[in-house]
Amino acid sequence: MAVDRDQVMRALGGIAHPSGGDLVSRDMIRALTIDGGTVRFVIEAATPDEARALAPVQAEAEARLRALPGVDAVQVVMTAHGPAAKAPPPSLKIGQHPTPQQGGPQRISGIDRIIAVASGKGGVGKSTVASNLAVALARQGRKVGLLDADIYGPSQPKMMGVSKRPASPDGKIIEPLIAHGVTMMSIGLMLKEDEAVIWRGPMLMGALQQLLGQVAWGKLDVLIIDLPPGTGDVQLTLCQRTHLTGAIVVSTPQDVALLDARKALDMFQKLKTPVLGLIENMSTYICPNCGHEAHIFGHGGVAAEAAKLGLPFLGELPLALDVRVAGDSGTPIAATDSPLAEPYARLAQRLIAGGMG
Repeated sequence: MAVDRDQVMRALGGIAHPSGGDLVSRDMIRALTIDGGTVRFVIEAATPDEARALAPVQAEAEARLRALPGVDAVQVVMTAHGPAAKAPPPSLKIGQHPTPQQGGPQRISGIDRIIAVASGKGGVGKSTVASNLAVALARQGRKVGLLDADIYGPSQPKMMGVSKRPASPDGKIIEPLIAHGVTMMSIGLMLKEDEAVIWRGPMLMGALQQLLGQVAWGKLDVLIIDLPPGTGDVQLTLCQRTHLTGAIVVSTPQDVALLDARKALDMFQKLKTPVLGLIENMSTYICPNCGHEAHIFGHGGVAAEAAKLGLPFLGELPLALDVRVAGDSGTPIAATDSPLAEPYARLAQRLIAGGMG
């Protein structure tokens, strides 16, 4: 009775590969033919070194097949190919004109809440608040994403301690990175270090659309979006195209910062985006040497503004050297056991208690 292909493959499947698996499960059998009682096939190794290591396996294959009823002769050839040249992955281009969207602001699949962290002007610590809030929420058991939407001045890669370029196997879907328990993405990860973004408004809007819609965010309880300062194209695009849970406005207590914070609040009101509350950053400074408390930028101005506007005041955050050092080192202070992590933990708890985090 002549041997058949299934019998041969079963016999070869019982021969272990030195690195695990077997010849069949590792898909190493090629050009199998059965001519009467003669069985011929090729064992295809990945490299010459692997082929040399498989010499005992080749001998065992020949012996096992000769022992099968109906097999008169076995002819095995060992080949070795270098790794197949991989085709370059499809090119992912960030920054293009946005595609039309009908039906108003859209939800992002798998993301329960989206909170934008905004400021009327730069330099008030908005990005520091965004990164530490994201980490604080993650430490309290939430599945958190962080999107750095500050296209011109992305700082989250530095503050979160990541530099690897995200992968895009198909040139469309972008695989985000994970840092300190937070799923994160930034345009800064797609650029060379110190490379400037010199785009007009439509390119900015297209980039934001890609970072929201083409990133594989997965299932998130909350996505924190670190907005650029001011009231420009990115803010307008986000509020008009994406269903936001709301915005948090960060300001220092000083009058000039509050002037611009009011403009940000007015923008969100006009765009019908709920303001979840205001945060006073750099509220107090404690001298590390003598313990004296100073109010370098004033104190209480943001709380007073929130009360005047009937908006929640979410808390005061200190001006502290360790917070700056932690951000520069790539480990947000909220990811540590420092006492300075506590204000961010309280901020996260307040958002969670209010159903916003």
